[in-house]
Amino acid sequence: MDLAAEIRNNVSRALAEDVGTGDLTALLIPAGKATSANVISREEATLCGIQWFEACFQQLAPETRICWFAQDGDAIDAGQGLCEINGNARVLLTAERPALNFLQTLSAVATQTRRYVEMVAGTGAVIVDTRKTLPGLRLAQKYAVKCGGGVNHRLGLYDGILIKENHIIAAGSIAQALQAAREIATSGVFIQIEVETLDQLRQALAAGAEMILLDNFELAQMRSAVALTAKLTSGRTILEASGGITLENVRAVAQTGVHRISVGSLTKDLQAVDLSMRLLT
Repeated sequence: MDLAAEIRNNVSRALAEDVGTGDLTALLIPAGKATSANVISREEATLCGIQWFEACFQQLAPETRICWFAQDGDAIDAGQGLCEINGNARVLLTAERPALNFLQTLSAVATQTRRYVEMVAGTGAVIVDTRKTLPGLRLAQKYAVKCGGGVNHRLGLYDGILIKENHIIAAGSIAQALQAAREIATSGVFIQIEVETLDQLRQALAAGAEMILLDNFELAQMRSAVALTAKLTSGRTILEASGGITLENVRAVAQTGVHRISVGSLTKDLQAVDLSMRLLT
Protein backbone atom coordinates (compact mmCIF):
# COMPACT_ATOMS: atom_id res chain seq x y z
CA MET A 1 0.00 0.00 0.00
CA ASP A 2 1.24 3.48 -0.91
CA LEU A 3 1.92 5.35 2.34
CA ALA A 4 2.19 8.77 0.66
CA ALA A 5 -1.20 8.32 -1.03
CA GLU A 6 -2.72 7.12 2.23
CA ILE A 7 -1.43 10.20 4.05
CA ARG A 8 -2.96 12.46 1.41
CA ASN A 9 -6.30 10.65 1.72
CA ASN A 10 -6.25 10.69 5.54
CA VAL A 11 -5.52 14.40 5.63
CA SER A 12 -7.99 15.33 2.90
CA ARG A 13 -10.79 13.60 4.80
CA ALA A 14 -9.74 15.19 8.09
CA LEU A 15 -9.65 18.69 6.62
CA ALA A 16 -12.99 18.23 4.85
CA GLU A 17 -14.55 17.02 8.08
CA ASP A 18 -13.22 19.95 10.11
CA VAL A 19 -13.20 22.87 7.68
CA GLY A 20 -16.34 22.07 5.71
CA THR A 21 -17.41 25.18 3.79
CA GLY A 22 -14.78 27.34 5.49
CA ASP A 23 -13.16 28.28 8.81
CA LEU A 24 -15.34 31.11 10.06
CA THR A 25 -13.17 31.98 13.06
CA ALA A 26 -10.04 32.30 10.90
CA LEU A 27 -11.75 35.17 9.09
CA LEU A 28 -11.02 37.30 12.17
CA ILE A 29 -7.37 37.32 11.05
CA PRO A 30 -6.20 39.60 8.19
CA ALA A 31 -5.94 37.51 5.01
CA GLY A 32 -2.27 38.22 4.33
CA LYS A 33 -0.93 38.05 7.87
CA ALA A 34 2.15 35.84 8.26
CA THR A 35 3.06 34.27 11.56
CA SER A 36 4.99 31.47 13.20
CA ALA A 37 4.12 28.91 15.86
CA ASN A 38 5.70 26.07 17.76
CA VAL A 39 4.49 22.73 19.06
CA ILE A 40 5.45 21.64 22.57
CA SER A 41 5.07 18.27 24.24
CA ARG A 42 3.50 18.33 27.70
CA GLU A 43 4.66 14.82 28.57
CA GLU A 44 7.25 12.16 27.83
CA ALA A 45 6.36 10.16 24.73
CA THR A 46 7.55 8.65 21.46
CA LEU A 47 6.97 11.03 18.57
CA CYS A 48 5.07 9.85 15.51
CA GLY A 49 2.99 11.39 12.74
CA ILE A 50 5.21 14.10 11.27
CA GLN A 51 4.12 13.45 7.66
CA TRP A 52 0.42 13.65 8.55
CA PHE A 53 1.01 16.82 10.58
CA GLU A 54 2.87 18.54 7.74
CA ALA A 55 0.29 17.53 5.14
CA CYS A 56 -2.49 19.25 7.09
CA PHE A 57 -0.78 22.61 6.59
CA GLN A 58 0.65 22.02 3.13
CA GLN A 59 -2.60 20.83 1.58
CA LEU A 60 -4.00 24.25 2.51
CA ALA A 61 -0.86 26.23 1.68
CA PRO A 62 2.10 24.40 0.09
CA GLU A 63 4.43 27.27 0.95
CA THR A 64 4.07 26.59 4.70
CA ARG A 65 7.48 25.77 6.21
CA ILE A 66 8.01 23.47 9.19
CA CYS A 67 11.34 22.92 10.95
CA TRP A 68 11.48 19.83 13.18
CA PHE A 69 13.65 19.40 16.27
CA ALA A 70 12.75 15.70 16.64
CA GLN A 71 11.86 12.87 14.26
CA ASP A 72 9.37 10.00 14.21
CA GLY A 73 10.46 7.32 16.65
CA ASP A 74 12.39 9.75 18.89
CA ALA A 75 11.80 9.82 22.63
CA ILE A 76 10.58 13.28 23.62
CA ASP A 77 10.43 14.98 27.02
CA ALA A 78 7.83 17.09 28.77
CA GLY A 79 8.32 20.72 27.78
CA GLN A 80 10.31 19.86 24.67
CA GLY A 81 9.81 21.94 21.54
CA LEU A 82 9.02 19.66 18.61
CA CYS A 83 8.85 22.02 15.65
CA GLU A 84 8.45 25.58 14.42
CA ILE A 85 5.88 26.44 11.73
CA ASN A 86 6.02 29.51 9.49
CA GLY A 87 3.22 30.56 7.18
CA ASN A 88 -0.10 32.29 6.72
CA ALA A 89 -1.82 32.89 10.06
CA ARG A 90 -5.22 31.75 8.83
CA VAL A 91 -3.74 28.51 7.50
CA LEU A 92 -1.89 27.78 10.73
CA LEU A 93 -5.03 28.25 12.81
CA THR A 94 -7.25 26.27 10.43
CA ALA A 95 -4.89 23.30 10.22
CA GLU A 96 -3.96 23.29 13.90
CA ARG A 97 -6.56 20.84 15.23
CA PRO A 98 -6.45 18.18 12.47
CA ALA A 99 -2.64 18.32 12.50
CA LEU A 100 -2.45 17.89 16.27
CA ASN A 101 -5.08 15.14 16.17
CA PHE A 102 -2.85 13.08 13.89
CA LEU A 103 0.33 13.81 15.84
CA GLN A 104 -1.24 13.12 19.24
CA THR A 105 -2.96 9.91 18.14
CA LEU A 106 -0.04 8.37 16.28
CA SER A 107 2.38 9.37 19.03
CA ALA A 108 0.07 7.61 21.48
CA VAL A 109 0.34 4.37 19.47
CA ALA A 110 4.12 4.65 19.17
CA THR A 111 4.46 5.48 22.87
CA GLN A 112 2.38 2.52 24.02
CA THR A 113 4.20 0.21 21.64
CA ARG A 114 7.57 1.38 22.94
CA ARG A 115 6.48 0.59 26.51
CA TYR A 116 5.64 -2.99 25.53
CA VAL A 117 8.82 -3.39 23.51
CA GLU A 118 10.94 -2.20 26.43
CA MET A 119 9.17 -4.63 28.77
CA VAL A 120 10.19 -7.66 26.68
CA ALA A 121 13.73 -6.47 25.88
CA GLY A 122 16.26 -9.29 25.97
CA THR A 123 13.70 -12.12 25.80
CA GLY A 124 13.75 -12.64 22.04
CA ALA A 125 10.00 -12.04 21.73
CA VAL A 126 8.62 -9.29 19.49
CA ILE A 127 5.51 -7.17 20.00
CA VAL A 128 2.97 -7.46 17.19
CA ASP A 129 -0.08 -5.36 16.33
CA THR A 130 -3.57 -6.52 15.26
CA ARG A 131 -6.47 -5.40 13.05
CA LYS A 132 -8.07 -3.63 16.03
CA THR A 133 -7.40 -0.21 14.56
CA LEU A 134 -9.38 3.01 14.23
CA PRO A 135 -11.48 2.84 11.03
CA GLY A 136 -9.71 4.60 8.19
CA LEU A 137 -6.39 4.88 10.03
CA ARG A 138 -5.03 1.33 9.84
CA LEU A 139 -1.94 2.07 7.79
CA ALA A 140 -1.20 5.16 9.90
CA GLN A 141 -1.47 3.23 13.14
CA LYS A 142 0.60 0.33 11.86
CA TYR A 143 3.26 2.84 10.82
CA ALA A 144 3.15 4.17 14.39
CA VAL A 145 3.61 0.66 15.79
CA LYS A 146 6.81 0.32 13.75
CA CYS A 147 8.00 3.72 15.03
CA GLY A 148 7.56 2.36 18.54
CA GLY A 149 9.67 -0.71 17.78
CA GLY A 150 6.83 -3.17 17.17
CA VAL A 151 6.14 -5.50 14.26
CA ASN A 152 3.17 -5.37 11.89
CA HIS A 153 0.87 -8.35 11.49
CA ARG A 154 -1.24 -8.57 8.33
CA LEU A 155 -2.67 -5.30 7.05
CA GLY A 156 -6.06 -6.81 6.35
CA LEU A 157 -7.93 -9.90 5.31
CA TYR A 158 -6.23 -9.91 1.91
CA ASP A 159 -2.55 -10.37 2.78
CA GLY A 160 -2.57 -13.16 5.35
CA ILE A 161 -4.67 -16.12 6.47
CA LEU A 162 -5.55 -16.38 10.16
CA ILE A 163 -7.68 -19.44 10.85
CA LYS A 164 -9.80 -18.87 13.94
CA GLU A 165 -12.26 -21.03 15.88
CA ASN A 166 -15.23 -20.40 13.61
CA HIS A 167 -13.16 -21.08 10.49
CA ILE A 168 -12.12 -24.43 11.98
CA ILE A 169 -15.73 -25.32 12.81
CA ALA A 170 -16.89 -24.39 9.30
CA ALA A 171 -14.02 -26.29 7.65
CA GLY A 172 -14.57 -29.42 9.72
CA SER A 173 -11.26 -29.74 11.56
CA ILE A 174 -7.87 -28.14 12.11
CA ALA A 175 -6.28 -30.38 9.49
CA GLN A 176 -9.00 -29.64 6.93
CA ALA A 177 -8.80 -25.90 7.56
CA LEU A 178 -5.02 -25.88 7.10
CA GLN A 179 -5.24 -27.94 3.91
CA ALA A 180 -7.85 -25.59 2.46
CA ALA A 181 -5.69 -22.60 3.36
CA ARG A 182 -2.67 -24.08 1.59
CA GLU A 183 -4.73 -24.59 -1.54
CA ILE A 184 -5.72 -20.92 -1.76
CA ALA A 185 -2.64 -19.15 -0.36
CA THR A 186 -0.56 -17.37 -2.98
CA SER A 187 3.13 -16.59 -2.74
CA GLY A 188 3.96 -14.33 0.19
CA VAL A 189 0.70 -14.99 2.05
CA PHE A 190 1.34 -16.54 5.46
CA ILE A 191 -0.98 -19.06 7.12
CA GLN A 192 -1.57 -18.91 10.87
CA ILE A 193 -3.98 -20.97 12.92
CA GLU A 194 -5.43 -20.18 16.33
CA VAL A 195 -5.60 -22.86 19.03
CA GLU A 196 -7.20 -22.72 22.46
CA THR A 197 -5.88 -25.93 24.07
CA LEU A 198 -2.76 -28.07 24.07
CA ASP A 199 -4.71 -30.83 22.31
CA GLN A 200 -5.54 -28.42 19.50
CA LEU A 201 -1.87 -27.42 19.39
CA ARG A 202 -0.91 -31.08 18.88
CA GLN A 203 -3.42 -31.34 16.05
CA ALA A 204 -2.06 -28.19 14.40
CA LEU A 205 1.53 -29.39 14.69
CA ALA A 206 0.59 -32.81 13.30
CA ALA A 207 -1.05 -31.05 10.35
CA GLY A 208 2.16 -29.14 9.63
CA ALA A 209 1.21 -25.68 10.89
CA GLU A 210 4.11 -23.24 10.58
CA MET A 211 2.62 -20.38 12.61
CA ILE A 212 0.30 -20.91 15.56
CA LEU A 213 -1.59 -18.41 17.71
CA LEU A 214 -1.98 -19.45 21.35
CA ASP A 215 -5.29 -17.83 22.30
CA ASN A 216 -5.71 -16.94 25.98
CA PHE A 217 -3.25 -19.58 27.23
CA GLU A 218 -2.19 -19.42 30.87
CA LEU A 219 1.55 -19.04 31.51
CA ALA A 220 1.96 -22.71 32.43
CA GLN A 221 0.13 -23.72 29.24
CA MET A 222 2.38 -21.46 27.18
CA ARG A 223 5.49 -23.05 28.63
CA SER A 224 4.09 -26.49 27.83
CA ALA A 225 3.20 -25.31 24.33
CA VAL A 226 6.74 -24.03 23.75
CA ALA A 227 8.27 -27.29 25.01
CA LEU A 228 5.91 -29.42 22.92
CA THR A 229 6.55 -27.40 19.78
CA ALA A 230 10.31 -27.55 20.29
CA LYS A 231 10.11 -31.32 20.71
CA LEU A 232 7.92 -31.98 17.68
CA THR A 233 9.26 -29.39 15.23
CA SER A 234 12.72 -28.53 16.59
CA GLY A 235 11.42 -24.99 17.14
CA ARG A 236 10.64 -24.35 13.49
CA THR A 237 7.00 -23.48 14.14
CA ILE A 238 6.41 -19.88 15.21
CA LEU A 239 4.30 -19.42 18.33
CA GLU A 240 2.38 -16.24 19.03
CA ALA A 241 0.65 -15.43 22.32
CA SER A 242 -2.55 -13.39 22.31
CA GLY A 243 -5.35 -12.47 24.68
CA GLY A 244 -5.23 -10.67 28.01
CA ILE A 245 -1.77 -9.20 27.41
CA THR A 246 -0.95 -6.19 29.60
CA LEU A 247 2.15 -4.23 30.54
CA GLU A 248 2.05 -6.04 33.87
CA ASN A 249 2.22 -9.56 32.44
CA VAL A 250 3.86 -9.16 29.04
CA ARG A 251 7.39 -9.90 30.25
CA ALA A 252 6.26 -13.11 31.95
CA VAL A 253 4.57 -14.11 28.69
CA ALA A 254 7.75 -13.37 26.74
CA GLN A 255 9.80 -15.45 29.16
CA THR A 256 7.76 -18.56 28.32
CA GLY A 257 9.66 -18.71 25.04
CA VAL A 258 6.95 -17.63 22.57
CA HIS A 259 8.27 -15.83 19.51
CA ARG A 260 5.58 -13.17 19.11
CA ILE A 261 3.09 -11.40 21.38
CA SER A 262 0.13 -9.66 19.76
CA VAL A 263 -1.44 -6.75 21.65
CA GLY A 264 -4.72 -5.22 20.50
CA SER A 265 -4.50 -2.34 22.95
CA LEU A 266 -1.60 -0.80 21.01
CA THR A 267 -4.09 0.62 18.53
CA LYS A 268 -7.52 0.51 20.17
CA ASP A 269 -7.03 1.72 23.76
CA LEU A 270 -5.46 5.11 23.20
CA GLN A 271 -4.68 8.07 25.39
CA ALA A 272 -3.57 10.90 23.12
CA VAL A 273 -0.19 12.44 23.89
CA ASP A 274 -0.61 15.96 25.27
CA LEU A 275 0.76 18.38 22.68
CA SER A 276 0.17 22.10 22.32
CA MET A 277 0.62 24.62 19.49
CA ARG A 278 1.22 28.29 20.28
CA LEU A 279 1.64 31.26 17.97
CA LEU A 280 4.97 33.08 18.41
CA THR A 281 4.18 36.33 16.55
